[in-house]
Amino acid sequence: MMEHNRKPGSIKQRLITEEIRKVNNAKVSAQVFSYWELATATNNFDEEFFLGEGGFGTVYKGFVAKIQRHVAIKQLDRNGLQGNREFFSEILMLSLVQDPNLVELLGYCIDGDHRMLIYEYMPRGSLENHLFELPRGTMPLDWNIRIKIAIGAARGLEFLHDADPPIIYRDFKASNILLDEHFNPKLSDFGLAKLGPTGGKDHVSTRVMGTYGYCAPEYQRTGKLTAKSDVYSFGVVLLEIISGRRVIDDSRPSEEQNLIYWVS
Repeated sequence: MMEHNRKPGSIKQRLITEEIRKVNNAKVSAQVFSYWELATATNNFDEEFFLGEGGFGTVYKGFVAKIQRHVAIKQLDRNGLQGNREFFSEILMLSLVQDPNLVELLGYCIDGDHRMLIYEYMPRGSLENHLFELPRGTMPLDWNIRIKIAIGAARGLEFLHDADPPIIYRDFKASNILLDEHFNPKLSDFGLAKLGPTGGKDHVSTRVMGTYGYCAPEYQRTGKLTAKSDVYSFGVVLLEIISGRRVIDDSRPSEEQNLIYWVS
């Protein structure tokens, strides 16, 4: 029998909504959904609707009747790497900023111990799916599309860096660049995003977070985070777009396993 809770307006949800509204200039367009609504949208999270899996949990495609549109539902693993802090960070960041090159957060669910984020559905999946280990017979992306994706992703980063206060993405990588039906890119997954330096400071000191291979060496070494850390990650993805190789690939000969060293 399908487990559900028909009370979308819990005290915890109202408190979180109030916290988001306290953030200066936040345009909170994200709706609150109940677990029951999202279970209905995915036929109780049936495998047929499964889109992918990561450290945060699982992603499903669904159709939400209340808003009459297909969505991607990120269901956070209660024992996973992405905890409550990252969950709330993502809601806050995507409430602060909206841009054509950032994925749209449509809503969220905090129902009992369920934590879910609801995004616009991106039918082409991630850039990673179109660059590496292509199925036999699949044509690789042509150069025009690769350039279009690189430029759109750069615009998304630029928008974040020009925000007030600036936002440092901290996890720019091929799997976080999602593509719509026309291969327009949108940055996704803002759980690690960090507000950048203000008041004349040139960096933010923080615990080193990100993905191995994409992380800027000076940030790894010192913990000093700047917008240039994202620019380094963009350069890595640009090399992946050009070469069709992963930044770290243990299946290659030892001298080719690290794309940065191999290119150098």
